[in-house]
Amino acid sequence: MLRIRVSSSDLQSFGYDATTCTLEIKFHSGGIYQYLKVPEAIFRGQMAAYSQGKYFHAYIKDLYYYQKIALKTTH
Repeated sequence: MLRIRVSSSDLQSFGYDATTCTLEIKFHSGGIYQYLKVPEAIFRGQMAAYSQGKYFHAYIKDLYYYQKIALKTTH
């Protein structure tokens, strides 16, 4: 999934698949999570938010089922 880089202390990038309503977020900690059944309006709100992290915590974090798809890797 193509993700957009954002300026946030917690979030590194996020993307959205409208066909599956999946929001994918990569955190600076290295984890990548997919939040399922997220309405497109929530994704658009995330894109437009002044604070990406505050929007995530208020409208996504504890409201949608998620799965971790990647762990932090070190090289």
